[in-house]
Amino acid sequence: MTATAPAADGRTCSRLSVITPAYNEEENLPDLYERLRTVLDSIAVEWEWIVIDDHSSDRTFEISAGLAQRDRRIRALRFSRNFGSHAGVSCGLRIARGDCAVVLAADLQDPPEIIPQLLAAWRNGTQVVWAVRDKRLGENTATLKTSGLFYWIMRNVIGMRELAPTGADFFLIDRCVIEAYRGFDERNINIFALLAWMGFRQETVGYTKEPRLHGSSGWTFKKKLKLAVDSITAFSYLPVRFMSWTGVLTAIAGFIYAMFVIANAVRGQPVEGWSSLMVIVMVIGGFQMLMLGVLGEYVWRGLDEARRRPRYTIEATTPGDSEVELSDVPMARAIRAS
Repeated sequence: MTATAPAADGRTCSRLSVITPAYNEEENLPDLYERLRTVLDSIAVEWEWIVIDDHSSDRTFEISAGLAQRDRRIRALRFSRNFGSHAGVSCGLRIARGDCAVVLAADLQDPPEIIPQLLAAWRNGTQVVWAVRDKRLGENTATLKTSGLFYWIMRNVIGMRELAPTGADFFLIDRCVIEAYRGFDERNINIFALLAWMGFRQETVGYTKEPRLHGSSGWTFKKKLKLAVDSITAFSYLPVRFMSWTGVLTAIAGFIYAMFVIANAVRGQPVEGWSSLMVIVMVIGGFQMLMLGVLGEYVWRGLDEARRRPRYTIEATTPGDSEVELSDVPMARAIRAS
C-alpha cells in the first residue's frame, strides 16, 4: 500500500482524485494515462482517475473502459448525451473519493507534471490551487484576445477579482471545498468562477499551456459565448441595472425632446424631417429589443432552475462504481460497461 503523504498543516492525503471531462479524446487518453501514471506513481499518495465521457462520437468511453480493466484506479462514466465539460466536472466532483481533487482536461494542453506542485501547495494549507496559464502555445491571436477580454470583463466589470487575468481551468481543491460545492445545484454556471467566488484559501501556480497533441477542440465559439453569458448572469445583476438606467435616460431624453417640439410648435415652427424621426424610432426600438433579450436570458435561467431537471444523466459506467456512490449522481440509472 502506498504511504500516506503528510501535510505541513497537519492534513494527510490518503487519496488524490483526478477528474477529466473528455469529448472525442480517444487518441489522447492513452498518452494522458501514461503521463499521469508516471507522475502520480512517483509521489507518496494513492490516486484515482475519473474520466467523464461527454457522449463522444468516437471510442472515448471504450478506450477509458479498457484502461479501467487494466488499472482498477481508473473509473469511467458516459453521459447519455452531450451536456458540456462543466457538467462533467460537476459529476466528477460528486463521486470523487479523494481528500483532494485535481481537474485536468484530456487534450494534454495542461501538463499532468504540474500536479506535484499543486499538491505541494495543498499540503501547505491552501484549499484551492489554481494552475494559471503564463503562456498559451499553439493558440491563435483571436482566441487569446477574446479570452483576455472575457477575463477582463469578469474581473473589472463584474467584480470577480479572484479570477486569474489569464484564466485557469486546471486546478486542485480540498475535500472541504468539494463538500461545499455539493451544496450548489445551479445548472447554467461557470464552475471555475463559482469556485473562485466561494472563497477559501486560494493560491496560484504558473505553467505553460501546451498545444493540443491529437484531434481538434470541441470548445466552439457558440459554447464559449454561452459560458460568457452564463458567467455574467450568474454573478452580476449589472445588465439588468444597465437596462434600468438606459430606460431612465431614454425617458429623460424623450421628455426634453417633447418640450423642444412643443416649444417650436407654439412658435409656429414645427419640427420637420422624416429621416430624423425614423432614426429615433429605430434606435429606441433596437435598445428595447436588446434589453428584452437581456431580460429574457435572466428569465430563461430562472425557468431552467425552476424545472429542476438534472444537469446530466449517465448512460454507462465501469464496474468500479457502486450503486451507493452513483446514488449521489442525479438520475443515475447506468448500465455497466462490459
